[in-house]
Amino acid sequence: MSVQTDKANLALSAQDIPQEAFDWYDEYAHGDIDRRTFLSRLGTLSVAGLTLSVVAGALTPNYALAEQVSFNDPDITATYVEFDTPNGHGKGRGYLVVPKNVSAENKAATVLVAHENRGLNPYIEDVARRLAKAGFIAFAPDALFPLGGYPGNDDEGRAMQKTLDRAKIEGDFMDAATMLKNHSLGNGKVGMVGFCFGGYLTNALVANMPETINAGAPYYGTPSKTNIDKIKAPLQLHFAEMDKRVNATWPDYEKALKANDVDYQAYIYKTANHGFHNDSTGRYQEDNAELAWSRTVDFFKQNLSA
Repeated sequence: MSVQTDKANLALSAQDIPQEAFDWYDEYAHGDIDRRTFLSRLGTLSVAGLTLSVVAGALTPNYALAEQVSFNDPDITATYVEFDTPNGHGKGRGYLVVPKNVSAENKAATVLVAHENRGLNPYIEDVARRLAKAGFIAFAPDALFPLGGYPGNDDEGRAMQKTLDRAKIEGDFMDAATMLKNHSLGNGKVGMVGFCFGGYLTNALVANMPETINAGAPYYGTPSKTNIDKIKAPLQLHFAEMDKRVNATWPDYEKALKANDVDYQAYIYKTANHGFHNDSTGRYQEDNAELAWSRTVDFFKQNLSA
C-alpha cells in the first residue's frame, strides 16, 4: 500500500473517531494514563465500522507517513552532529540540515527545532528538512542523547525522557541555540519552532535567552515559567481549538505578553486537536497544518533576515 493511500485511509478513519478518543490519547501521550488504560477506554467506544485496532492505529504514530522531504533531497545536506552542552548534560547530539546553496559567502538564518516529549523522532527530523528546503539552516537536538538517543518508538522514548532532568534538557537546547547563533554559515539570527513539549521549550528559550532567540513559533506549547517580562523576540503561537489542556494556559500567558508589550500573533485552528501538525497520526489536519506551516515559514523569513 502506498504512503498516499495510507494517509487517505488515516484521514478517513479519523473523521469517525469520537473526540473522547483524541482526549484520551492526549492523556496517554503526556503520561497521565498508561497504555492499558488508554486501550481499555478505547474499547468502551462504539465506533461504527472501526475496530479497536483501527482506532488505536489511527491515533498512534506511523512514521512511514511523515516524510515530506527525503533525506536524499538534492537541495539539502543532512547529518548528525555532536555539540558541547555545559548548561545541560555536557554533550548533545542533533540533526543538522543545511541548504546546498549556503556558504560562507551566502549565509542563511538558523532555526532550532524542538521535539515533543519522546525524543528526536522521524517526524521532527522531517520538519528540520522542510525548513532547510525553505532556505534555513535547521538543527533538531535529541534530548535523549544522554540515554543513547531516540529508541525507535515513542512509548519507550516517552518513558526515557521522563527520567531526565528537565532543567538539563533546557540547558541542552539553550546551548544548541548558542551554537546556532555562532554557526559559521549562519547570519547570526536564530529562530525556534517546537511542538508540544518543544512548544514549551520555545516559550522558555524566548523568555530566558532574549539576546539569542530572534523569533519563536511554539505549537501547542505551555508558557515559560520564568522571565516572560524579558521577551524581546516576536512570537507566533499556534493552538488547536480542541486542546483544552494547553489552551487553559493561554489567557494568563496572553495577559502577560500584552502587559510586557511583546510582539505576538496567536492562531487557534478550528476543530483541530493537539498535535494537528504531526502528519503521522490521525490527529493530523492537512489544511490546518499547511496553513500553520506557511505562516511559520513566512514569519521566520520576515524576522530572521540579516
